[in-house]
Amino acid sequence: MTSFYDELEIEDFEFDEETQTYHYPCPCGDRFQITVAELIDGEEIARCPSCSLMVRVIYDPDDFQDDDGETTIDLTKQRVITV
Repeated sequence: MTSFYDELEIEDFEFDEETQTYHYPCPCGDRFQITVAELIDGEEIARCPSCSLMVRVIYDPDDFQDDDGETTIDLTKQRVITV
């Protein structure tokens, strides 16, 4: 069983378009991170690279599925959508 520091909505994360990574501040001073590729693969754990804390990311996996081979980023909603 995994213990999470918190559970956070994907909308609470900041999105870095260049690295295709979502970030959220960690209490240690670094940031939890999870990539778009990880979300597409169904991953729901964002990890801090500087400490052992992890958060569970709450999101709709259907928003990150690529049905027709095209994936785009909707920056107004800070999430991936399929077209």
